[in-house]
Amino acid sequence: MEESEFWELVDAAREAAEGDPEEQADLLVERLLELDPESVLDFARHFESRYNRAYRWDLWGAAWVLLDGASDDAFDFFRCWLIGQGRDVFEGALHHPDALADLLTDFDEEIDGDGEELGYAADEAYEQLTGTVAPDLGIPPAAAEPEGTPADFENERVLAERYPKLWNRFRE
Repeated sequence: MEESEFWELVDAAREAAEGDPEEQADLLVERLLELDPESVLDFARHFESRYNRAYRWDLWGAAWVLLDGASDDAFDFFRCWLIGQGRDVFEGALHHPDALADLLTDFDEEIDGDGEELGYAADEAYEQLTGTVAPDLGIPPAAAEPEGTPADFENERVLAERYPKLWNRFRE
């Protein structure tokens, strides 16, 4: 599966779900079930590699502002959700996390920011197709610690300085 096909599947499911992450995950499973098992594993590799790329302190800070706090699990689910927002939002956030203030049309912390189910879509589809658990994807594991320099997320002044656009739009 080419990278463009990966993003096409993500985008089609998001658009059909009208932004609801849980519905997007269900629709993504349906679309993945139309593929052969190896293509589903390719999708999983694309997803997992992007998930690992997003394991960064600066993105965690952006998630903290958007979600008004983000535990380890909440940040994991945020990274899945971020992938689910499509290539432009994902790559824009990686390039400059504060740009999420411009990239997101709206954000409801009750439903947005939590894409946990998206992270399981390929596994679920593979298991339905084959009756077995997906094998190891053969990609390097995520780093033990997020990339970059940690910040004091409990300090609102630090967050406001590091993420001025996000802070102004979503916290003030």
